[in-house]
Amino acid sequence: MGAERVTVEVGLGDRSYRIEIGPGLLAEAGALIGPLLPRPRTVIVTDATVAALHLPALEAGLGAAGIEAHAVVLPAGEASKSMHQLAWLVERLLALEVERDDLIIAFGGGVIGDLAGFAAAVLRRGVDFVQIPTTLLAQVDSSVGGKTGVNAPQGKNLIGAFHQPRLVLADISVLETLSGRELLAGYAEVAKYGLLGDAGFFAWLEANGPGLRDGDAVLRAEAVRRSCAMKAAIVGRDERERGERALLNLGHTFGHALEAATGYSARLLHGEGVAVGTGLAFAASARMGLCPQEAPSRVAAHFADMGMVRRLADIPGELPDAEGLIRLMGQDKKVRQGRLAFILARDIGEAFLTREADMEAIRAVLAEALAERG
Repeated sequence: MGAERVTVEVGLGDRSYRIEIGPGLLAEAGALIGPLLPRPRTVIVTDATVAALHLPALEAGLGAAGIEAHAVVLPAGEASKSMHQLAWLVERLLALEVERDDLIIAFGGGVIGDLAGFAAAVLRRGVDFVQIPTTLLAQVDSSVGGKTGVNAPQGKNLIGAFHQPRLVLADISVLETLSGRELLAGYAEVAKYGLLGDAGFFAWLEANGPGLRDGDAVLRAEAVRRSCAMKAAIVGRDERERGERALLNLGHTFGHALEAATGYSARLLHGEGVAVGTGLAFAASARMGLCPQEAPSRVAAHFADMGMVRRLADIPGELPDAEGLIRLMGQDKKVRQGRLAFILARDIGEAFLTREADMEAIRAVLAEALAERG
């Protein structure tokens, strides 16, 4: 039995939109996007890796509906999420005569979605865009909710805007071309949803994660659907991260610091940083007496069962000491009045935000994790 197409709604009043999830959506892109276009013309923003694998299929899907598409291809990798590349992209879109009523397509992983979405937000004071995410991480997280932006030398995602897409097309067929490493990095964001607010979903993942990892399309579609449904509900209640939406950053305070420490390089993918950070968040929660010791053990066991990068010991190369990592956390965008924000947990599925974390416990957990590196 193959996966069927399902729809998740993101309810934001007159800015509401659909997330279409299922196989074969690239072939239907023209029929799905066409009604949003004032004229049968669009620009696809993608990267070199995705262009080589999937651009002809998307162009064919658009062409079948009579839509003319121009492609702008950027270098692959986190380095493209920069002010330099943003300026280049905006100028290129202007050269292609993208008008204010036009729509652009962000076709790629989280880097392309964030960069193209931010370009759409600032181009002519805001043009519409559609997200067609090509990684598991982007399908379940970064393509949904309207966060766009680029990195700064001081930290990740510090420059950006909230700009909601008009439509999200999550074609699970494209996940078949992901490397095992990329798929598992995205899986960290899937697991995050269960860990922050749905213990039943995490239990489902413990049972079905290996099958999802190994290519079961039905399991992949269900995981994407449940993740997107959780995120859509949270975004609908807290679009601009004034409260509940911050829970979606489980693992990210630690993870972003680790990404900065590794120079936003291939040493550590974003999802890998989230996985390591999630393990640290649960370990810190247990150290502070906030959650039972079984919780971090269960997280670690599942991540190990999946074969994920999950410990500081799994990250190659040098890392700062505990104090150095804490300093890097100080650049996190959730800092308020100099106080670090942590998403901690009372148990599996019960995350909460605090600015009153016991920093000695944080230091101790980091020191122990660093000591495991030998």
